[in-house]
Amino acid sequence: MASENPTASEYIQHHLTNLTYGFHPDHGWSFAHGAQEASEMGFMAIHVDTMGWSVALGILFCGLFRVGAKTAHSGVPSGLLNFVELMVEFVDKSVKETFHGKSTVIAPLALTILVWVFLMNLMDLVPVDLIPYIFHAAGVDYMKVVPTTDVNATLGMSIGVFLLIIFYSIKIKGIGGFVGELTLQPFGKWMIPFNFLLEGVGLIAKPISLALRLFGNLYAGELIFILIALMPFYVQWFLSVPWAIFHILVIVLQAFIFMMLTIVYLSMAHEHH
Repeated sequence: MASENPTASEYIQHHLTNLTYGFHPDHGWSFAHGAQEASEMGFMAIHVDTMGWSVALGILFCGLFRVGAKTAHSGVPSGLLNFVELMVEFVDKSVKETFHGKSTVIAPLALTILVWVFLMNLMDLVPVDLIPYIFHAAGVDYMKVVPTTDVNATLGMSIGVFLLIIFYSIKIKGIGGFVGELTLQPFGKWMIPFNFLLEGVGLIAKPISLALRLFGNLYAGELIFILIALMPFYVQWFLSVPWAIFHILVIVLQAFIFMMLTIVYLSMAHEHH
């Protein structure tokens, strides 16, 4: 923190600032020491905390499911194996009900999105001062631990989904079919410019809505936790526990929505019309 006794504004700004590494016009490549300096780095900057926690939680996801897969047996599952089988069966059922094409990629992708986004969202339940305090003691001034409260992370995932939509649209329908889908609907060949405007906006809106929906819900949840942390200790417990219980629903729901919309969009990409 900039001071030992920060104001409410400084406290909020500190907790909403990422640990940023990048090129600063005046100082070269370095870590930013404030929100203003981070913003001056522009595009040549990386949010180290967002990337670090995202990768760490991705490794945790792969590790847990690998252990579950290696311990699979024909008997009654329990513990971690029960959780892994539950997630796989849930995703498999969701894909079969929603996806109408043929692909060996969709189900693993949906499972990855569901569990990975859930784990990133789950970090929002960690006390807001705990991990930043630990890193501050180690000399690191900023540390945001919820990757999905960084719009760069959510937009990165949604752009990945968007590229898959384009890829499968062209693979299944061909370039001509994909272009025709964007230009000949809904009003026929005599209104191609208007059709392209409508369909183009609808196509671009998919990744943007995916990213902003997840980011907005988790950012708002984190901000409320930070505001609660500014209150007296006895008020914090009175407010934080009910909000945390309610926020569990948001955490699960947003992971589920991101997964389902991905399945729906890729299903539409596999349809010939």
